[in-house]
Amino acid sequence: MKRHPLLAAFAFLSSSTLLAPAARSAPVEDKAAINAVLDKNIAGLEALYRDLHQHPELGFQEQRTAKILATKMRALGFDVTEKVGGTGIVAIYRNGAGPVTLVRTDMDALPMEEKTGLPFASKAQAVLDGKQSFVAHSCGHDTHMAWWVGTAQVLLSMKDRWKGTLVFIAQPAEEVLGGASAMLKDGLLTRFPKPDYALAAHVGGGMPTGSLVLKEGTILSASDALEIVFHGKGAHGSAPSSSIDPVVMGAHFVSDVQSVVSRQKEAATFGVITVGAFQAGSVGNIIPDEARLRLSLRSFTPQVRGLLMNGVEKTAQAVSMMAGAPAPTITRINGSAATYNDPALLTRLTPALKSAFGQGVVAIPASAPGFSGSEDFSELAAQGIPSAYLMIGGDTPEKLAEYKAKGVSPPTNHSPLFAPAAARAIRSGATALALSVLTLNGSQKQQ
Repeated sequence: MKRHPLLAAFAFLSSSTLLAPAARSAPVEDKAAINAVLDKNIAGLEALYRDLHQHPELGFQEQRTAKILATKMRALGFDVTEKVGGTGIVAIYRNGAGPVTLVRTDMDALPMEEKTGLPFASKAQAVLDGKQSFVAHSCGHDTHMAWWVGTAQVLLSMKDRWKGTLVFIAQPAEEVLGGASAMLKDGLLTRFPKPDYALAAHVGGGMPTGSLVLKEGTILSASDALEIVFHGKGAHGSAPSSSIDPVVMGAHFVSDVQSVVSRQKEAATFGVITVGAFQAGSVGNIIPDEARLRLSLRSFTPQVRGLLMNGVEKTAQAVSMMAGAPAPTITRINGSAATYNDPALLTRLTPALKSAFGQGVVAIPASAPGFSGSEDFSELAAQGIPSAYLMIGGDTPEKLAEYKAKGVSPPTNHSPLFAPAAARAIRSGATALALSVLTLNGSQKQQ
């Protein structure tokens, strides 16, 4: 997941109202059966987590990771197809007539150095954009993969309690927001059973283990990554009048583009334009012939998303025109829609989740704003599939109390110090996803 302020969000969520239970809660025997399966398998799931943690791979490079997951799913009896959308996996299990439910995990890691000091900390490196980079699972996808396997183990051990088809997908390249669209383009919804529902979950640093966040409506923002190249005319630094200075164009753009947010967007709506990279020239006495900028745009609604994109393009074009320069080159690198949780689907899932997590379940209504981070799980909902994206607590209450006593904030996702309480988080994630599938596919629902 692209980073979002989970710690601050959880402080707000803790004061929110818990979702009211619906008519039927998950049977006590379901919870007991899930716990029994996880008790048996948790050591192996934690070992899987540690292995994946030590061997992270970047987006669309997840060869080893995908092979491990494919092997485990085949051993459970799934029909597995590899290399979907590059390195993605689709694992199918049919258990009679019933709904088709998709359960998704992400696989990729981040190009950053881990600094947790864990005995199994990543020391891996990989090539990114032609440069050597450290690689680390500092977002928690290693935890997600472990509870994804754990969810499959639970459901196959309890297949007398549900009917239908499971579509378990392991998606590449979430961090660059390209993996979901790659799998869709490679026939995810045409080569395989089309899901009636889609489920995913994400571990959160700064959230206590045993907590589960349910946000109706928009939960995460849309994200668009752009590159803008301003084309100028190079010259000696002593003769700027002989140049068309792309550095000045870029500087004007960085300042002027913020008026799109402050003057064109309605104040009550969410929208952010960030210029995160500005690359031009090599020495101080040469005016270069181009400047290259990279941007990140965030929004909650299609209307604001379009306004930001349009505003960026017009501002870049106007800056070049005023300088007497050629038109800029504007490239959309990647992007994804806002992640949307179907309110009716959450209403169905809530009783079972409350039966397992009790007061750990915290809800936010659709009327409240979502979080500013982004996820390409949204591409499934954009295809008309009712979806639910859950947030799972990843830090023990004891550890959070220790941070508080020291007066420091706990490391959150994308921090080099991020280190969730893996065994507890894996148990919570597998429990939440398994109960959700049992609610949607449970044999009682087929009567």
